[in-house]
Amino acid sequence: MRYDAVVVGAGHNGLTAAAYLAQAGRRVLVLERLDHVGGAAVSARVFPGVDARLSRYAYLVSLLPRRIVAELELNVTLRRRRYASYTPVGGTGLLVDTSDRAATAASFARVTGSDRDHRAWEAFFGRVATLAARVAPTLTEPLLSRDELRRVVGDDEIWRDVVEEPLGAVLRRTFGDDVVRGVVLTDGLIGTFADADEESLRQNRCFLYHVVGGDWDVPVGGMGAVTAALRDAALAAGAEIAVRREVTAIDPAGAVTYRDDEGTERTLEAGHVLAGCAPATLARLLGEVPGGSPGAAPEGAQLKVNMLLRRLPRLRDDVEPAAAFSGTFHVNESMSQLADAHRQAADGQIPDLPPCEIYSHSLTDPTILGAELRAAGAQTLTLFGLHMPARLFATDNERGRGEALAATLASLDSVLAEPIEDCLMTDADGRPCLEVRTPVDLEHDLGLPGGNIFHRDLAWPFAEAPADVGRWGVETAHERVLLCGAGARRGGGVSGIPGRAAAMAVLGSGQASR
Repeated sequence: MRYDAVVVGAGHNGLTAAAYLAQAGRRVLVLERLDHVGGAAVSARVFPGVDARLSRYAYLVSLLPRRIVAELELNVTLRRRRYASYTPVGGTGLLVDTSDRAATAASFARVTGSDRDHRAWEAFFGRVATLAARVAPTLTEPLLSRDELRRVVGDDEIWRDVVEEPLGAVLRRTFGDDVVRGVVLTDGLIGTFADADEESLRQNRCFLYHVVGGDWDVPVGGMGAVTAALRDAALAAGAEIAVRREVTAIDPAGAVTYRDDEGTERTLEAGHVLAGCAPATLARLLGEVPGGSPGAAPEGAQLKVNMLLRRLPRLRDDVEPAAAFSGTFHVNESMSQLADAHRQAADGQIPDLPPCEIYSHSLTDPTILGAELRAAGAQTLTLFGLHMPARLFATDNERGRGEALAATLASLDSVLAEPIEDCLMTDADGRPCLEVRTPVDLEHDLGLPGGNIFHRDLAWPFAEAPADVGRWGVETAHERVLLCGAGARRGGGVSGIPGRAAAMAVLGSGQASR
């Protein structure tokens, strides 16, 4: 049997690619190893007997372009959060209220003792907003060169701060307060194990992708609603999706071998193969050994904790918990605390005071909770722990998971007015509603090499070699094999950008026509 395109993996990018190609009249088959679609962008009832559908792995949307939503006619609703973030500091805290500039300024003054950092914050993020507004439209077009994108941005100061100089130096020069510096720095460390001053600028690339999409919005119905819309678009256009189909080999000439749900190996032919899996996984399927290029041995660096609470915990501040937890709640993430945690983790030790950040999906979107839970005042909490590299869990994942969780909950308790455990609901078996996933767990659950949520180190959103200018950032050494997942250039996040880019590369080549 022959298809114009076979997509390996039914994550959100694979579904995006399938929808575009099927809309263009191509015969498309999506093969998924798991028994469901969505990859990391799913909703699930995590706790037995509890009517709550949590965004289990990925949980917020920023980079999904309106262009993709419009072109695929996706039925998705993204809801804006009023409060960007809250950071407890002693008996007070830094609350960034996007709807009240005066309240935000007053909060900065309470924490820092002056208005200097608030003025610096507004100036810096004003330039960042300009950068984002000019870079974002290029993400759905062929790659520009570095110089071309710099001209599009048109602001040499913010280009230097984000693209050319280590983020740590920029933050020390721009802000005076250690906590304020840390709040900004965290956007450069989500899923990225890096120091603020690394010359590799991995932290800068991570920061760029976290700000270029603008606000981080809550998907109504949970992250599974986004992938359900993409699945429906692909199916409506005529794509075929087969679950419990594990791809075992790819021939560069277009042959795809997979194992069906009965364990029988089958082979089919494809005009193009679009790999929604990680580049390291693709190399294995091609029978190649990943070389020494950046990202050849990916490593995730996060602890993911899902919780369901009877009620929100009390704070030491007079800020309403509903305001503090609806945005990003920063825990022990000053710049110096982040540096200490990185140093300890690099030495092979779970940090004494793990930095993490949390937010409550249900405060913005209560539809993920059943009626009884809503009436009882229950709320979800999603915790993302930083500087938890896979190496800390490689030898004994179960023990490492327990130690990392204990340290992380103690870190969270250190900034609350009561232990978080006192607020947890219990499931039908009487166990606390608390789920923990390490990088090792993510590799097992989702096939992410090293548990890396970006598949490998993020790349700049421009062509770094002259030959790549005008291409889509999805090409491989094999003409008929393309990346369409987070490991492509301009990958990472729930964006659909690599999936669309791979489809455009196929459609532009004219080689997949019937």
